[in-house]
Amino acid sequence: MASFVWTLYLGFLFWASGAMGAAPKKPVDVPFGRNYVPTWAIDHIKYFNGESEIQLSLDKYTGTGFQSKGSYLFGHFSMQIKMVPADSAGTVTAFYLSSQYSEHDEIDFEFLGNRTGQPYILQTNVFTGGKGDREHRIYLWFDPTKAYHSYSVLWNLYQIVFFVDDVPIRVFKNSKDLGVKFPFDQPMKIYSSLWNADDWATRGGLEKTDWSKAPFVASYRGFHIDGCEASVNAKFCATQGKRWWDHRDFQDLNGLQYRRLSWVRQKYTIYNYCTDRVRYPTLPPECNRDRDI
Repeated sequence: MASFVWTLYLGFLFWASGAMGAAPKKPVDVPFGRNYVPTWAIDHIKYFNGESEIQLSLDKYTGTGFQSKGSYLFGHFSMQIKMVPADSAGTVTAFYLSSQYSEHDEIDFEFLGNRTGQPYILQTNVFTGGKGDREHRIYLWFDPTKAYHSYSVLWNLYQIVFFVDDVPIRVFKNSKDLGVKFPFDQPMKIYSSLWNADDWATRGGLEKTDWSKAPFVASYRGFHIDGCEASVNAKFCATQGKRWWDHRDFQDLNGLQYRRLSWVRQKYTIYNYCTDRVRYPTLPPECNRDRDI
């Protein structure tokens, strides 16, 4: 019933918007080895169907992870993930972009595990020049352990957009004119990992990982990368302005996308740093620009 209502709602938004604007190009599913390599605990990664699908496992000894072969300045990066099922409290499944320097840039998806029957929490964050503390947390409108869902980042000179199944859940605009740093000159690699974080991940660390339930397994497929590949020392994209994500249609969300984003904020957002007056008595300047209040 929930999925039917969601479909009707999106249908209404499509009608109300008048016309569908530009959306990120459809991700191309490729084998794991085309774009990625293991980074640690390679015995905790299993491959299936000619490397078109993999599984990461976490036990009391170690988690595991992988990273992209290349580094990228801007693009569209997508992964299909099926989260750790059942009792996953204390575990974190991460999918993120990060540069190599101490004052690094980073764009994060972090999926915080749960006790059986409790919803997963999706936390997003953006680091610029080594500074983060820009967390958003939402509940998802589906059970992410039952089937694969797509999690994507669109990154260009104008904005960073986080998508879940093509629904924008967060926008971080380029606000350099307001004195806010924006990732634009540090190439990033793409990473994913499954690890234990029971000191903070579930109810602030109150719920510990139940190792009797191990191994914990997250599944992946659709290892899509469509980015401007660059050396880690590059300061600009050689094809800047010539790729689809640089076009005017992708410099802002369209009306339908903003309505979807508003729906997520109203129904599923449980934390937004822009509304946390304890941490930020003065509103961070980017919050108005991103429509995040």
